[in-house]
Amino acid sequence: MNMSPEHQNIESQVWQWLDDVVIGLNLCPFAKKPRSQQQIEIVISQRNSMLDIGEDFAAALASLYKTPAERTDTTVFVIPNLLEDFYVYLDFLNTANAINEDLGFEGIFQLASFHPDYQFEGAEQDARENLTNRAPYPIIHIIREDSMSRVLKQYPNPEQIPQRNINVMEALTGPDINRLFPHLNDNISE
Repeated sequence: MNMSPEHQNIESQVWQWLDDVVIGLNLCPFAKKPRSQQQIEIVISQRNSMLDIGEDFAAALASLYKTPAERTDTTVFVIPNLLEDFYVYLDFLNTANAINEDLGFEGIFQLASFHPDYQFEGAEQDARENLTNRAPYPIIHIIREDSMSRVLKQYPNPEQIPQRNINVMEALTGPDINRLFPHLNDNISE
């Protein structure tokens, strides 16, 4: 498939974030294996309306459902042209969860959310903890619940992952943040 330079650039930025941040900082201890086995698919929806993005998202869910986990274990759904506003993104995330449920995939897939301006409820905009979910573009990660259940059984104390990730972000220096998150504005406290 012939990709446009823009599409290639977006995909390259997402892989950089996955490799350097998510896997490199071990934020998701379950991502390294599917990445090394080339079981992560990046789907980029460059559409410009919520309805069209919703259709692309439904197609991504259906495609992942039809694909054996050994070939594609997880899908990273990227929305580069819309949803720049974090609260509009959260509205679409609700829509994505409804699509997942309407298609009968509740209990099969769970969704994880990432955004360039991600802000946890109760956290300040510049809090380091927000970095755990900040990505170069609005992203919805489609995760197979079976795969997650399998790896969670083998991982000691998975409930400690969020706090561990916050500690990792707190330990980053300013130059580390600039290197790992080149796509972010300067809205993280030093």
